[in-house]
Amino acid sequence: MSTSVIEVSGEKVKAMWDKRLTEIFCDICIKEILKGNRPGTHFTKDGWLKIMTNFEKETGKGFSQRQLKNRWDALKKEWKAWKKLKGEDTGLGWNPIKRTVDVSDDWWESRLKVVPEAQKFRTSGIDPEFEGKLDQMFMGIVATGDKAWAPSSGTLRSDIFEDVNNEIPEENEEEN
Repeated sequence: MSTSVIEVSGEKVKAMWDKRLTEIFCDICIKEILKGNRPGTHFTKDGWLKIMTNFEKETGKGFSQRQLKNRWDALKKEWKAWKKLKGEDTGLGWNPIKRTVDVSDDWWESRLKVVPEAQKFRTSGIDPEFEGKLDQMFMGIVATGDKAWAPSSGTLRSDIFEDVNNEIPEENEEEN
């Protein structure tokens, strides 16, 4: 469980985020994304206002925009670490008793050398259903893995596009 600080009548009060509040927050964010209130990587002012209003309506908790943005940022950080941990490995099993991926100790040891910030997932991972929500929230706006690039990275590596088919089909030719 993570905590954040909100200000109430000039006093700082810690707010507790449990699974239920986090799920409600994610559902509201996804609705606003689908409505177009996050045109790029950030919500619009109207988007944040609707998130705050709907969150209070559904939970009875009046969190500030900063409070909710802090939660957004914390979830994004966790999601990035989880995705980096899993890497290119597909078909990893889920262990509902351990509440994490069902893999060998050797897998964990090798992956945690690459992603040490993911240590906490060894005892409690992100379950597949919740991962789907986080994917909807962050996929496409967060750079992960070896295909990540930013202007500060310098020249764009040509191998990033090696699996892209740039051929233009002839007029009468169907695309695959």
